[in-house]
Amino acid sequence: MRAIAYYKKGDIHFASDLPTPTISTPDEILIDVAWCGICGSDLHEYLDGPIFMPQDGSTHPLSNQPLPQPMGHEFCGFVKAIGNKVTKVAVGDKVVVEAGCGCKDVHRWPQSHVYGKEQCTACRKGFDNCCTHAGFTGLGVVGGAFAEQVVVGERHVVKLPEEVPTDVGALVEPLSVAWHAVKVAGFEKGSGKNALVLGAGPIGLATILALKAHGASKIVVSELAAIRRELALKMGVEVFDPSKHGDEKQGIKKLREIPEDHDGFDFAFDCSGVETTFNTALHSLTFRGTAVNVAIWGPHPIDYYPMDITLQEKKLTGSIGYVVQDFEEVVDALHKGDISIEECKHLITGRQKLENGWEKGFMELMNHKETNIKILMTPNNHHELQ
Repeated sequence: MRAIAYYKKGDIHFASDLPTPTISTPDEILIDVAWCGICGSDLHEYLDGPIFMPQDGSTHPLSNQPLPQPMGHEFCGFVKAIGNKVTKVAVGDKVVVEAGCGCKDVHRWPQSHVYGKEQCTACRKGFDNCCTHAGFTGLGVVGGAFAEQVVVGERHVVKLPEEVPTDVGALVEPLSVAWHAVKVAGFEKGSGKNALVLGAGPIGLATILALKAHGASKIVVSELAAIRRELALKMGVEVFDPSKHGDEKQGIKKLREIPEDHDGFDFAFDCSGVETTFNTALHSLTFRGTAVNVAIWGPHPIDYYPMDITLQEKKLTGSIGYVVQDFEEVVDALHKGDISIEECKHLITGRQKLENGWEKGFMELMNHKETNIKILMTPNNHHELQ
């Protein structure tokens, strides 16, 4: 099988001889991959990792499956085959896949280090994304969708409405990351609250769409790259170029003045993951505001002063991944028009065949971040389906 796979630290490349996955349990589904997006997490695995991927020579405790493994976890495809207990979908259905893996999946891998053990507390309480052993399809647990085919558990699959094209279907995963973050923040629909988004990369732009669907009264996006500010503007939000407002302290002062009461934002979402954006998210809040870290950081700590939270009763939290319900709600929002399909398409700045995915996908994103947002790959040349 053709795939772009993770072999070891610093070694990700295209290969044509990886094993084709097969259904091994009655609740599994085999999917022909239409489109799969390259995620910032994929880039971090190469630049800073391993993060989610297992260390060289080891395996992920959930699956105990060795490297190499195909990467790719933002995908849409068509059901090719189903296990004999699958009822959620049928062969031929267009689907998206919630890529998280946890305790509830270990029955698929009898060789797992946690097979037969009691589910962790998070999974028992329904917070699968916070699983003690959490991982992702395409990020270390089991092979992903930078490949012709992928096998997933039925519980992770959501049917995609006919009107949603397959390339936009590949964006449901990053949209679900943002949707989950907005929910974690406690942003209530119709509350009329405002929000600051730090970074207009794929997750930042997806956060704009999630906030719009939740009825945010005002959304401001802080971003250095001109192309990303332009895309944010196309989504009907206000943009802020921090390079035009002096140092970090001066920039924060200007941001705090933007809301009507000139006293900061109700919510701030850090989608960049550097010290400056962390500080800006926290200090641009009004009293009792909420800052959410959505970004994946490398192994580099930063300092912050706890009284900056305490004195004005601010909240600082993080959001990781998603659960299946987030995918279902995003798909429903696309179906109802609460998330614009046309605005989603602004995120896609490149489409490549799998063979070109390393040079024209990974390397393009790493070397030309200023001109790219989301590059999709099509392992089975599904471009004709758009």
